[in-house]
Amino acid sequence: MKRTDLLLNVLDSTFDQESWYAPFIHAIEGLTAEEANWKPSGEATKSIWENVNHLIYYKERLAAKLEGIEWTNNLDGDETFHLTHPSLDDHEWKVVVERSVSAQRNLRRVLSTISDSELDNDSLERKLLDIMLHDAYHTGQIIQLRKMQGSWPSKR
Repeated sequence: MKRTDLLLNVLDSTFDQESWYAPFIHAIEGLTAEEANWKPSGEATKSIWENVNHLIYYKERLAAKLEGIEWTNNLDGDETFHLTHPSLDDHEWKVVVERSVSAQRNLRRVLSTISDSELDNDSLERKLLDIMLHDAYHTGQIIQLRKMQGSWPSKR
């Protein structure tokens, strides 16, 4: 198996291919904008919407780097949680969800064109694995928030 094929498999399993844990797309499935904005009282935590913003930012940035496109939307780690402005509008939430799907598709498309030898350049393979582990980590946070708000499992 080519290394890129293995990375694509991991990328898919963290996003939409259920393995032995729920992927990102299932973690946000069926959420309303109100649920995506919910935070537990008294807790210093990010909302689901903010976590999704954060994941979108890093996927879009990495895909641009892989395509050789100059990235001009430089945000620090905390600013990435505010990539889009959360609201109670379900349509706006759906736009964010679609953006997350688009970011995934684009990263997958770009990754599928990379050769194994290119993975050695500039620690690219490590950066890709970091993104995938990062997605899994924040997906777990999203699921925990849904459990706390009573909206999990995603198949109501």
